[in-house]
Amino acid sequence: MSGTSSPEAVKKLLENMQSDLRALSLECKKKFPPVKEAAESGIIKVKTIAARNTEILAALKENSSEVVQPFLMGCGTKEPKITQLCLAAIQRLMSHEVVSETAAGNIINMLWQLMENSLEELKLLQTVLVLLTTNTVVHDESLSKAIVLCFRLHFTKDNITNNTAAATVRQVVTVVFERMVAEDERYRDIIEQPVLVQGNSNRRSVSTLKPCAKDAYMLFQDLCQLVNADAPYWLVGMTEMTRTFGLELLESVLNDFPQVFLQHQEFSFLLKERVCPLVIKLFSPNIKFRQGSSSSSSPAPVEKPYFPICMRLLRVVSVLIKQFYSLLVTECEIFLSLLVKFLDADKPQWLRAVAVESIHRLCVQPQLLRSFCQSYDMKQHSTKVFRDIVNALGSFIQSLFLVPPTGNPATTNQAGGPVSTPANSGMLGIGGGVTLLPAFEYRGTWIPILTITVQGSAKATYLEMLDKVEPPTIPEGYAMSVAFHCLLDLVRGITSMIEGELGEVETEFSRAVWEEMVNACWCGLLAALSLLLDASTDEAATENILKAELTMAALCGRLGLVTSRDAFITAICKGSLPPHYALTVLNTTTAATLSNKSYSIQGQSVMMISPSSESHQQVVAVGQPLAVQPQGTVMLTSKNIQCMRTLLNLAHCHGAVLGTSWQLVLATLQHLVWILGLKPSSGGALKPGRAVEGPSTVLTTAVMTDLPVISNILSRLFESSQYLDDVSLHHLINALCSLSLEAMDMAYGNNKEPSLFAVAKLLETGLVNMHRIEILWRPLTGHLLEVCQHPNSRMREWGAEALTSLIKAGLTFNHDPPLSQNQVKSPTLLPLFLISFFSCFQRLQLLLLNPLKEMSSINHPDIRLKQLECVLQILQSQGDSLGPGWPLVLGVMGAIRNDQGESLIRTAFQCLQLVVTDFLPTMPCTCLQIVVDVAGSFGLHNQELNISLTSIGLLWNISDYFFQRGETIEKELDKEEAAQQKQAEEKGVVLNRPFHPAPPFDCLWLCLYAKLGELCVDPRPAVRKSAGQTLFSTIGAHGTLLQHSTWHTVIWKVLFHLLDRVRESSTTADKEKIESGGGNILIHHSRDTAEKQWAETWVLTLAGVARIFNTRRYLLQPLGDFSRAWDVLLDHIQSAALSKNNEVSLAALKSFQEILQIVSPVRDSEKPETPPAVNVPVPVLIGSISGPGLSRPFVRTDSIGERLGRYNSSEPPEVTDELEDLNLWWAAWNTWYRIGSESTKPPITFDKLTFIPSQPFLTALIQIFPALYQHIKTGFNMDDLQKLGVILHSAVSVPISSDASPFILPSYTEAVLTSLQEAVLTALDVLQKAICVGPENMQIMYPAIFDQLLAFVEFSCKPPQYGQLETKHIANAKYNQAEWVALNYVPFAERSLEVVVDLYQKTACHKAVVNEKVLQNIIKTLRVPLSLKYSCPSESTWKLAVSSLLKVLSIGLPVARQHASSGKFDNNLSKSVVQLISTEILPYANFIPKEFVGQIMTMLNKGSIHSQSSSFTEAEIDIRLREEFSKMCFETLLQFSFSNKVTTPQEGYISRMALSVLLKRSQDVLHRYIEDERLSGKCPLPRQQVTEIIFVLKAVSTLIDSLKKTQPENVDGNTWAQVIALYPTLVECITCSSAEVCSALKEALVPFKDFMQPPASKVQNGES
Repeated sequence: MSGTSSPEAVKKLLENMQSDLRALSLECKKKFPPVKEAAESGIIKVKTIAARNTEILAALKENSSEVVQPFLMGCGTKEPKITQLCLAAIQRLMSHEVVSETAAGNIINMLWQLMENSLEELKLLQTVLVLLTTNTVVHDESLSKAIVLCFRLHFTKDNITNNTAAATVRQVVTVVFERMVAEDERYRDIIEQPVLVQGNSNRRSVSTLKPCAKDAYMLFQDLCQLVNADAPYWLVGMTEMTRTFGLELLESVLNDFPQVFLQHQEFSFLLKERVCPLVIKLFSPNIKFRQGSSSSSSPAPVEKPYFPICMRLLRVVSVLIKQFYSLLVTECEIFLSLLVKFLDADKPQWLRAVAVESIHRLCVQPQLLRSFCQSYDMKQHSTKVFRDIVNALGSFIQSLFLVPPTGNPATTNQAGGPVSTPANSGMLGIGGGVTLLPAFEYRGTWIPILTITVQGSAKATYLEMLDKVEPPTIPEGYAMSVAFHCLLDLVRGITSMIEGELGEVETEFSRAVWEEMVNACWCGLLAALSLLLDASTDEAATENILKAELTMAALCGRLGLVTSRDAFITAICKGSLPPHYALTVLNTTTAATLSNKSYSIQGQSVMMISPSSESHQQVVAVGQPLAVQPQGTVMLTSKNIQCMRTLLNLAHCHGAVLGTSWQLVLATLQHLVWILGLKPSSGGALKPGRAVEGPSTVLTTAVMTDLPVISNILSRLFESSQYLDDVSLHHLINALCSLSLEAMDMAYGNNKEPSLFAVAKLLETGLVNMHRIEILWRPLTGHLLEVCQHPNSRMREWGAEALTSLIKAGLTFNHDPPLSQNQVKSPTLLPLFLISFFSCFQRLQLLLLNPLKEMSSINHPDIRLKQLECVLQILQSQGDSLGPGWPLVLGVMGAIRNDQGESLIRTAFQCLQLVVTDFLPTMPCTCLQIVVDVAGSFGLHNQELNISLTSIGLLWNISDYFFQRGETIEKELDKEEAAQQKQAEEKGVVLNRPFHPAPPFDCLWLCLYAKLGELCVDPRPAVRKSAGQTLFSTIGAHGTLLQHSTWHTVIWKVLFHLLDRVRESSTTADKEKIESGGGNILIHHSRDTAEKQWAETWVLTLAGVARIFNTRRYLLQPLGDFSRAWDVLLDHIQSAALSKNNEVSLAALKSFQEILQIVSPVRDSEKPETPPAVNVPVPVLIGSISGPGLSRPFVRTDSIGERLGRYNSSEPPEVTDELEDLNLWWAAWNTWYRIGSESTKPPITFDKLTFIPSQPFLTALIQIFPALYQHIKTGFNMDDLQKLGVILHSAVSVPISSDASPFILPSYTEAVLTSLQEAVLTALDVLQKAICVGPENMQIMYPAIFDQLLAFVEFSCKPPQYGQLETKHIANAKYNQAEWVALNYVPFAERSLEVVVDLYQKTACHKAVVNEKVLQNIIKTLRVPLSLKYSCPSESTWKLAVSSLLKVLSIGLPVARQHASSGKFDNNLSKSVVQLISTEILPYANFIPKEFVGQIMTMLNKGSIHSQSSSFTEAEIDIRLREEFSKMCFETLLQFSFSNKVTTPQEGYISRMALSVLLKRSQDVLHRYIEDERLSGKCPLPRQQVTEIIFVLKAVSTLIDSLKKTQPENVDGNTWAQVIALYPTLVECITCSSAEVCSALKEALVPFKDFMQPPASKVQNGES
């Protein structure tokens, strides 16, 4: 129950009514009796109603006319007191809603009368208000009357009444419309067919409307009429009306009841047809008016704009646009255009101010702005209203700066264009009025900023001045402040609206609308905002401007509007930098082209204003510009720093939408960072650092505290890049890269500090995006690699720093899954998807390591050092998990070239050492070959000898590792090989790897050997030596692991190849003397030329190869081409032996000896015998074939044990047969022969440098023969013996150099054999021993051996000549001169003679010896020393010769005799013996004992007599030969029988002895002849006997002649006696029958005539 209808309230009402009536009755008692009566009857009436009816209020309402009547009469009295009482009573009835329509009409009529009488005006208004607000009974005519009444009261003279009436009118108008709204509400559910309103000329045709609506319609229509100064249709009785009031009422209705107009066609019609034309009409004076234009130009005087109306019109327009935009699209276009026009500079200030306020009202309604955009800007052929509004604001703001308000004198040009003031660039306008008031200041124009509104609400000032009639004075800066807020609210509204919608479902259309909105407004906004930014002196204002620019930039970015986005960002960037800062990127990008364009907005020129320099800002920093040639310094103000922070904020929060404009942002930041002197530190963060050059950066304390914050934000900015999507991240990276490229360009050609901002930030970005590093790795590292190649060292250094940090971070980053999982152990067991998954991570790791490898192509040592340090760190931290990255990492170490400096090589080598010591087991076996290659390449580096030597040590360690882990490595390599083979087959290509047919594990070894082989020919002797030793040790120690077939490659590709190269290098080596070995190391004279150093290498290599041939022959011989290899080896030995270097040649022979001492392959024992006398380790072979390997970690499938097993098996290996073996030895013999003959052949010419083989060489050469001979003796024939002889002879003939002689001969006083001579004799000894035990056919070689020895014997007297070389006797040689000394050959000759005698003793009876007249040759030879007698070089020789002769004869003659008796007596031999005696012995009788001479004489005596054999069967020829022999003996005797030059008693003695023997012999022969003659009778005597007698007879005659010629004192008396004693015997011979004998006898007898003297004088003969 409502309060008024409760029983208590009703009771109270009744009581009040009765008391009111009583009071009225009392008042009118005297003056107005009718009223009194009416009052009294009223009391009764009330009581009656109360008594009769239960529903008292309803009953009262029915009878209200009667009830009210007394009060109406009371009012009619016009008595104030009574009237007041009555009106109060009536109001009470009204408030209880007990007034009927009729009563209401009566009341209104009564009120009208009161109004016309100007009575109780305020009470009247009150009553009307109560009447209309408490119920809805007043309609139509009465309603209009009530309203007119109020209007009439508004225009009284009384101010209070006027104002109260105005308020009442407003309330009444509201009530009318509220009734209509309530009515609509009641009928809402009843759907009516709307009647179409025709284009209706009768304004009052409202038949379709319900009662309340009708009232409202009529009221609104009349308001329009009134404002338009027309007569009203419904409000009859209006006398007066003001436009201002009318417009206020219209505005309030439109503002409060928009739904009425929107829901009812009739009302919409009014709006369109009446309100809009009215507004447009009323606007006209404002439109036409131009400030400052002369009135004469227009024919009629122009009405001046009237502030109250204009301001109210704008309010109406604001409402119309806000509420009815959808109904009044066209009209709104007109209104908006008008608004824009009102901003023109030539309009009054107040008009511009209210226009700006109106626009502000629109700007806070983004949805409305959006509608404008859709309705106008997006339609063809339509005004671009939205754009115009924004541009108008912009030009309005510009005009405020350019056309100063009155009272602020400044130059204005009539066109209203920009006022140009010269910009004084370097100066800061500190001289200007610096105030604390927030303000804008631009080119001398100072505009304060007023606080006018709360953000986001358009609370107007001048649009609310409804009481002002005259235009108010607008405070300076008001319009600017409003316009400023318009911009801010516009930006805020649009962005929040669009961003709100962006989150929802977007359609193509909605996106188009957003884009159009942004496109329409951005130019104007940017122009205005950048101008304001430049002009702002207030931090808060600046902050707001920057925030607006930032939000716009972000919005454009989100919508993908690149140009506008870039333009806003450019503006912020420009604000961050000092004025006129030359930053190309801001002036060249598309966005920035705006700064030089002017936009035309409705014919006005809007300039984009570039920042000016005179801003009253506090300078907070002075620094250097980042330019190639910095000119002076630049200053940063606090505003610049503020802009910078905005820029950072933009990048931080909206990085995802920046796209290509990252370039602008980062370029600017880079310059700011540079000016502020921030320098990169580890990880890429920028820290305040001192500027490196030029005047140091000057920073105020204000900015000093800011720097850490800025640097922090900068870092956070790049950290936040991890939240960017991939595309944005790429934009960021690209921007950084191009920025970096610019910095690089700038840093070319000078070594000034470059800007490292971009590089540092690339690093930071990379580090925070490790989780998706793949997508940015290539551009990132690709660029950093370029940076690493920059000539500026600081730039390079940072490029490398960034790159290596990224690689290390990438490898240590906890990727998902971790990188370390990429080492798949057995891919076969994994499902396919997993394999691809692993391979993707292997790919990632390779991707990460790839740039490290790429760095190898950069030549700068500092970069390479960084690279290697990075490798070292990677090894130390990630070495175990590198997996597939190993080849890359190793490649980096291996890429270090020789010319790259010691420190680089050292660092790289450190890495390699680490790998070899720690990581061989963890890397894939396929990489081992790379390790070998890399280690080898370090050996070849010639920067640091120690590194080369150590790397050879590493190769040894690697080989050890191969040996220990052989089985595992082999398995893995085989598996890998199989996989590759399969791939190759699938692709149809041939698998290509070094040493291909060999199994992979063997290839690994071969690579190792090949590397060592390369090192063996390094230019440095120490390296060669070390490598050679290592190579041969490795092959020696681990060669057994190789497959049998691989040995072929080892021999041909490794060893022989090496020998070839060494031989070539040695033969072409330089003979120049090397002064010192670097530093002050002295070099021994034996190594002081390259040639000598190479000689050492050659020696080492040849020895190594020979040793392998020796120790591994059991492996090599089964290979097919062993004999070819043997030949090649022999060839090498030969060329070394014949090299003109004693060291090499001697060593070659040692190697020759070594290979000749090889035993043939094992047949029956379990392991090859260790060759005798060769000090070479032979591999320890496995004990029994079945047993496990003893000294080896594993047994290979093809282990030595098994290989030997093949030899152990019952049948011998078929590979080697005796024949082939023999061929090898004969090849060796031929080589030996070639070496011997070549080396001992005397040179044709001699000079100082002539090479003559040394004694040790020759000795070694000859010493080889005995061993060699053992193998070839079966086929050794005379030709070979001949060859041997030539060599032995030549060898012995070689002289020695004087400086070597003291070593060869202890002192020339002693007579000793040199080792060479001993060797020669040993060789012959071996030979003769072999012949001795050899078959019969070999014995024909004896004579040749004798010849050889006898040739040596002759050396005792005439030393051999060596070509044309002049030799000195050893005693005369000076040790220090290079002269050649002939040896003392005496000992050698004597020893040879002894050998001859020994040999002869053994072989005298051999057929060959006898046939070849050996004895004769011996005797011939002996004649030489014997015949020299005193001049023989050594007495011992002569003595030895004699004794040897006798020995030989004592053996030889019996043999000769024996042969003679068999008819083969060698008469020549006998002759030569006799000749020897006559020439070599008897002349030297004084050296020979008497007995010896005696013996000789006796022997000759015997010989001279024909020894008659008892048998007479000898052939005639023999007799003749004997005859000659006898004759010879006799002559010899005869020769010595007398000598006319006796020098010594001894000689005389020989003569005497000979004579007596001779005479005795003659006597005997004659006697025997006489006997035989007598016995024979007629038979003639044998031929020889006749010859002999003739010979004796001739001898006697000769003897006597000789004796006569001799001085008498020389002839012994006995001799004469003997001669004379012959006479009788001769006489006895006269009887002989032979004529020859007779004539001879005659001659013999004749000389005796001299003895026929008288016997008187006696000759004294004395014995001597």
